[in-house]
Amino acid sequence: MNQDKELLNLEKRFAELSRTAYQRDIITYTDFLNLNEQNILHMLPKDRLYTRVVYFGGYEMAERQMAAFIPDALYLRYGKNEITPAETGYPFCALKITPVNLKFAEKLTHRDYLGAVLNLGIDRSRTGDIIPEDTGALLFVHNDIADFLCSELTRVRHTSVSAEQVPLTEIDYTPEFEEVRGTVASVRLDSLLSLAFNQSRSRLTGLIEGAKVYVNGRLITSNGYQPEEGDIISVRGMGKFRYEYAGGRTRKNRISVVINRYI
Repeated sequence: MNQDKELLNLEKRFAELSRTAYQRDIITYTDFLNLNEQNILHMLPKDRLYTRVVYFGGYEMAERQMAAFIPDALYLRYGKNEITPAETGYPFCALKITPVNLKFAEKLTHRDYLGAVLNLGIDRSRTGDIIPEDTGALLFVHNDIADFLCSELTRVRHTSVSAEQVPLTEIDYTPEFEEVRGTVASVRLDSLLSLAFNQSRSRLTGLIEGAKVYVNGRLITSNGYQPEEGDIISVRGMGKFRYEYAGGRTRKNRISVVINRYI
């Protein structure tokens, strides 16, 4: 019952943001949305929205993304059909988190950084992806908490850190991936998952039916769903990959496919 109420409240919130954008001729924004919340917005009937919706998380392939509701009048004002993230003016930035003394820094994980932020009383919806790097991490946050985090985020586990704000225009991050080639009987979702994660189709079928698999942010629960080239497939708790393309058939009449699995 509580889940149904939360779903209805979220759908209502999306509709209100879209209506406000349309009526006031401005761009309105959500907080950072996880995959499930993005799916709810994707599935919202079009007659409940008054504007277009675009998503951005700070870099290509971001998992947690902010949605912007953009009225058609603004597209006409710009004189084009697409508006760049910079023109959209998403109200978030990136924080560069670095150890104060690299020599004595621990090897910190995504969970470590997230825990340090949440321990400061920050709601998860106000933060986007966290990208651990060799010398620290990138953290995407709503503008209204950036100064607070720069001041108060001074320790992650036992490592003293500092945080500084970085404009989105200076972010040049591309996720690393490894190319995986193989053959499948047919280009179905369960077949691609089996190739990407090197596990049996039977186990991965349970993940699909268990509502853990998303294609371009949309929840997919059908094993036989056929992704299109370029689709981003995310599996909660396991990772994500991009289905690049299908090639010819082998002598055994299987289809050669290429995917890029993000690492």
